[in-house]
Amino acid sequence: MTTLVYKQAATGALTGLALGDALGYPTEFSDVPRIVARFGPWRRLALPEPALVTDDTQMTLALGRGIRTAMDRGVLEPEGMADAVRREFIAWNRSPENNRAPGNTCLRACDLLEQADRPWQDASQIHSKGCGANMRVAPLGLVPGLSDEQRAGAAQLQSALTHGHPTALAASDLTAHAVRLLAQGAEPAGLIGLLRTYALDNRSHYHERWLGDLWSRAQDPNPEQFIARGWDECLAILDRLRHAVGAVSPEDDPCLATGEGWIAEEALATGLLCFLLFPDEPLTALRRGACTAGDSDSIACLAGAFAGAHLGAEAWPDEWADRIEYRSDLLTLGALWDA
Repeated sequence: MTTLVYKQAATGALTGLALGDALGYPTEFSDVPRIVARFGPWRRLALPEPALVTDDTQMTLALGRGIRTAMDRGVLEPEGMADAVRREFIAWNRSPENNRAPGNTCLRACDLLEQADRPWQDASQIHSKGCGANMRVAPLGLVPGLSDEQRAGAAQLQSALTHGHPTALAASDLTAHAVRLLAQGAEPAGLIGLLRTYALDNRSHYHERWLGDLWSRAQDPNPEQFIARGWDECLAILDRLRHAVGAVSPEDDPCLATGEGWIAEEALATGLLCFLLFPDEPLTALRRGACTAGDSDSIACLAGAFAGAHLGAEAWPDEWADRIEYRSDLLTLGALWDA
């Protein structure tokens, strides 16, 4: 707890993910040559004016508010969290500000979540492992006072409300765990090893208390084999990431090494790669994530969450942080969890 308060890891992570999101918003759907032609060398990418974010930050805030509401009622439990976050996701889906090219999976699932007479598991898109599952999960790495079981189960539940594929669940769990480790002071150089150990330890653990019978909507014979599929894909991408960190040039598009980030495990790995290439240069990590051929806003968003959790609020210069959209909302949640 002392480390979290001292460096304001929650404020740093939330600010960083929003800055990465805003930096990558104009570059998404373009390849690197087009980005450089339009915006100049990647190491000098400027924060847009105004610094607008996408659904990545909007849904992160929705999740954060849902968690806060659920915890205001008492201990974080599956039913209370699912109800509170479901309401926040529906409100986001209805909002006129939901006009930032949101993912189709999130839109479909949120429409179904409005049908109050059906369990949320019926709304979950069981075959989708899009990065919408883990682009928003950082709050669960930052909320203090959760047990390991609560944090992992809640990370997978928030994914499953929209993205029910086992790889989406595992990648969300891993993303929250990475944020937590960095906030607690883990060294970036040892992070991949810690994540691999965590994945191996949890490979056959299905969080039934949090997920209910979600697994039965897939084709797997039992819940253990269902969730193992997801962890195995995450372990494979972590192996690619481990090789990439020591082999790639920072001047090359990170997507060439670990994927374009449209799917959950690639978003995790490529966001981590951008951070690990520049663990003490947070703005450079964001710029590298934003100048990619893939899902640039989500990649830079995740890189920013990792960098901010690692370095704290002071990672981000005031001339950037003060301009970010939803600044007061980000600060409110950050201050709550840093305290």
